[in-house]
Amino acid sequence: MGTSVLSLRIDHVLLERLRHHAAKRGMSVQDYVVRTLIRTDFDERFRTAVEETEKFYGLT
Repeated sequence: MGTSVLSLRIDHVLLERLRHHAAKRGMSVQDYVVRTLIRTDFDERFRTAVEETEKFYGLT
């Protein structure tokens, strides 16, 4: 798997909040943001899988 660059422009207050959250976990801001995005993506895919399973079994 290759890597790509994503550049974001965010305000100072949000960056400081991200730094604070990352520091509490001993992470860089970049690693914290990437982990958050991965977790959110997994949550969405999991929710979709559950909904599809419920439809298949007629639970919804």
